Amino acid sequence: MWRAAAVRALRGAGAGAPRAASGAAAAQLRRRLESELEDIRGAGTWKSERVITSRQGPHLRLAGGGTGIINFCANNYLGLSSHPEVIRAAVEALEKFGAGLSSVRFICGTQSIHKDLEEKIARFHQREDSILYASCFDANAGIFEALLTPEDAVLSDELNHASIIDGIRLCKANKYRYKHMDMQDLEAKLKEAQKHRLRLVATDGAFSMDGDIAPLREICQLAQKYDALVFIDECHATGFLGPNGRGTDELLGVMDKVTIINSTLGKALGGAAGGYTTGPKALIDLLRQRSRPYLFSNSLPPAVVGCASKALDLLMESNAIAQSMAAKTQRFRSKMTAAGFTISGKDHPICPVMLGDARLASVMAEDMLNRGIYVIGFSYPVVPKGKARIRVQISAVHSDEDIDRCVEAFTEVGRKHGALS
Repeated sequence: MWRAAAVRALRGAGAGAPRAASGAAAAQLRRRLESELEDIRGAGTWKSERVITSRQGPHLRLAGGGTGIINFCANNYLGLSSHPEVIRAAVEALEKFGAGLSSVRFICGTQSIHKDLEEKIARFHQREDSILYASCFDANAGIFEALLTPEDAVLSDELNHASIIDGIRLCKANKYRYKHMDMQDLEAKLKEAQKHRLRLVATDGAFSMDGDIAPLREICQLAQKYDALVFIDECHATGFLGPNGRGTDELLGVMDKVTIINSTLGKALGGAAGGYTTGPKALIDLLRQRSRPYLFSNSLPPAVVGCASKALDLLMESNAIAQSMAAKTQRFRSKMTAAGFTISGKDHPICPVMLGDARLASVMAEDMLNRGIYVIGFSYPVVPKGKARIRVQISAVHSDEDIDRCVEAFTEVGRKHGALS
């Protein structure tokens, strides 16, 4: 009887037109929001969401009839988002362990597969332990507040990801910001921070908007000189940078110098969701006790855990997929440079095509889609004013033909809109 009543109540709640709040305050809020939205449209920085009607991959179908679209804007670096073994592992985990836990980890939300994945992540990074989060944004939100006190200091690259910036804002440590990848400025800040108990240098391993790689060797040398710890966010490095895809610390030979790594399961490692911290066991134990995003968020769903675990298996079995990225990245970068474009960064599959003007980036991205190439223009506030660009991301599953077609489309569109002479 109660089930029938509940169903009737739900049906009743969903019937009729949507309701809007009334009153003077609600009307004032609506006017202010509409004004802000109009300003965004007027600035040419409105972000539309294109609807995909197929699996994630190098070729997509879009709602409205778009077929045969080549996707150059996904974080699907290794092409594992739709890998048959990864999908199969997710289905098997779903069938065996259910849709979800309906709980946080410390109550009744830890299954054997969660512990297995955490052990596998630590083994992959050659660290003592790891802890799972709903996203790397949550991992970044949860570490600084739990680790640092008013007696400590954190030194952050000025172009770090928004999640690092927000996580640092939440902590009570003394905050220093150094110029982007500027070791002279970092050293000056480290000297200034000597008065604090603990010093933590925080940087992206690879910067997502510029495609450049942090100078970790130099950072670690300074950290050693001034008795500091090093934290890196490896979201745009895990899985494909370094001989075995372990990231920038492996690429640059400083795995034993980096104390803490935060990264994601939502990009190269299957692309579903989830993030993690890996490092000393005592730190991971502390995060399980104090990290608020971990303590107050539901456990990762079994299907997500299953596909991420299989992605790591594939990566640890062979580095062939990761190694295939270099040649494809070089092909795109060299051809675009020869065509006359300025490509930011170096040797990274994130290849920002620098345009400067926000409107130009937006209209060129739309015109690229008309030619069957899916890319996105980025402008303020995602990137600094005057630094608008179209970010291209190369995947291991792009063919040479896909890359050449993308370059040809950019050349046509660039000439049409005056970005090329």
